[in-house]
Amino acid sequence: MIRINLLPHREEKRRIKQVQFITLGVLSFVLGLVVWGVVHAVISAQIGYQERRNDYLKQETLILDKQIAEIRKLREQTRSLLERKDAVEKLQSDRSNVVHLLDQMLRILPDGVYIKSIKQTGDVINLVGFAQSNARVSTLMRAIEDSPWLESPALVEIHASSANGARVSEFTLTFRLTKLPGADAAKSAEGRNQVQ
Repeated sequence: MIRINLLPHREEKRRIKQVQFITLGVLSFVLGLVVWGVVHAVISAQIGYQERRNDYLKQETLILDKQIAEIRKLREQTRSLLERKDAVEKLQSDRSNVVHLLDQMLRILPDGVYIKSIKQTGDVINLVGFAQSNARVSTLMRAIEDSPWLESPALVEIHASSANGARVSEFTLTFRLTKLPGADAAKSAEGRNQVQ
């Protein structure tokens, strides 16, 4: 026996395919929304995490900047204190120079030579004075060369002048004040030995 289907089967297949298409479209749309939501949530979480890390780094940077400023201030204070210490040490080491200078001037100053002024700039001494003759100035210069504390005498100028009605030579002389190596150390050792 032959069966013949007189129902509109093509329309039924078409309707089933349309329902499947709409169902797949809705499922694809929902799946796309879910994927988009998950991706959006993951990216938002990463952005939030990165922003928290950035905030933490900014806070730590501010703390480090304060510490760096404190370190700079301490370095400046240290440098200032070291400069002061060096200045005090230099003053301590140079305070005996004036004594040596005056002592040497008393020892080497020949008769007939009178000092008008002495000016010290660093280790350079500028001496202005009167002498009864040019030979006495030469004697003074030789004595400066022979002195252990003085060196490099140089005559700047000499000219005839009168002082108290007498004819004298007014001169300007420069020389250097030097330290003997170990002289201060020996004197400080002597001072320590005397104290003991």
